[in-house]
Amino acid sequence: MNVLLDTCTFLWLTTDAVQLTPKVKEIFKNKHNKVYLSVVSTWEMTVKYKLGKLPLPVPPFEFVKTQRDLYSIENLNLMESSLHYLLHLPDHHRDPFDRMLICQALDMNLVILTPDPFIQLYPITTLW
Repeated sequence: MNVLLDTCTFLWLTTDAVQLTPKVKEIFKNKHNKVYLSVVSTWEMTVKYKLGKLPLPVPPFEFVKTQRDLYSIENLNLMESSLHYLLHLPDHHRDPFDRMLICQALDMNLVILTPDPFIQLYPITTLW
């Protein structure tokens, strides 16, 4: 399975947070699954870090790279082909970062690991 981490899921996985379900932990640890973190999530973390809303032990780029390497999470760049889906998304959710993750999932046939009920309203596969 090809899995895209929602930003909060990535942050929770790096700290083994109590919010994680056993199912999510199992999917993440399964070596047959390919796990991605989008550059969109890195962008979101950087914005929140700069605003003082996301405390991290080191600046976001360093934190993300270290955690991706530690947990074998692949980087997912934003492709122009994903932007096509943005015009066709219903307005269930106004968060621009989440909407781009949804577009990437549609474009690349990815399952999003997310607890977000708004993301779950879209025609994509989500797990939690």
